[in-house]
Amino acid sequence: MTTTELPVAPPEPDRRAGLVAGASLLLMAALAGVGYGAAVGGLVTPGDPARTAADVLAAEGLFRAGIVCLAGVVALDVVVAWALHRLFAPVDAGLSLLAATFRLVYAAVFLVAIGHLAAAADLLATDPVLGAAQIDRFEAVWSTGLLLFGVHLVLVGVLAARSAWSPRLLGTLLVVAGLGYAFDSAGAVLSGGSWPTVAQFTFVGEVLLALWLLLRAGRPARAAAGPDPARSLP
Repeated sequence: MTTTELPVAPPEPDRRAGLVAGASLLLMAALAGVGYGAAVGGLVTPGDPARTAADVLAAEGLFRAGIVCLAGVVALDVVVAWALHRLFAPVDAGLSLLAATFRLVYAAVFLVAIGHLAAAADLLATDPVLGAAQIDRFEAVWSTGLLLFGVHLVLVGVLAARSAWSPRLLGTLLVVAGLGYAFDSAGAVLSGGSWPTVAQFTFVGEVLLALWLLLRAGRPARAAAGPDPARSLP
C-alpha cells in the first residue's frame, strides 16, 4: 500500500510578535522625533559651542527630556530585536538570531553614545567647549554604530524576501535601507565626516516594515482553497 505525501504548509509567523514589533517601531519613531529632532537637532548648533550652550541652557528641560526619550528608544530596540527574531525564526532561526544580535549590539553602542549627551547636559553650563565636544562624541559614536544597524536591516530584508508571507519588495527595500546606513556610517569614518549621506533617501523600507507589521502581519492566514488532500490506495 502506498500513500501520497501531504503538502507541507509554509511556516506561519508569530503574529503577536509582529504586532509588538510594528507598534514598537512606530513608538520609537515618535520618541526619536522628540529626542533627536527637537532636543538635539533643534538646540545644537554645530561648530558654535557658545550658542549651543545658550540654547540648551534656555531649554534644559527639553534637552534632558530628549535624553530620556533616546534612552527609551534603546529599550524599544531590545523589544524589536526580540520580536523580529520571533517573527522570522520560522524562516531561518540562525539568520534571525544573527539579525537580532546585530540590533542588540547596536543598541548597546547607542546607549554609550547617549551617555555623552548626558555628560554634555552637565558640562555646558560650566564649560561650553567641553560640553559641545561631548555632543560631537555622541554623533560620532552613534554614526559608527549605525553600521551595525545597517547590517541588521540587510539581514531582516533577506529574511523577509525569503519568507512565504511577506512581500518580496519589502525585503528588497529593507536591504536597500540597511545598505544606506552602512554606506553613511562607513563613509563618515573613512572620510572624517565630509561624506554625502543617503540614508535620508533609502529609509523607506523601515517605515513600510512598521506599517506592514501592524496592518498585515497580525492578520490570520486565509484557509487554503481546494479539496483536502486524500490518500490514494492501490
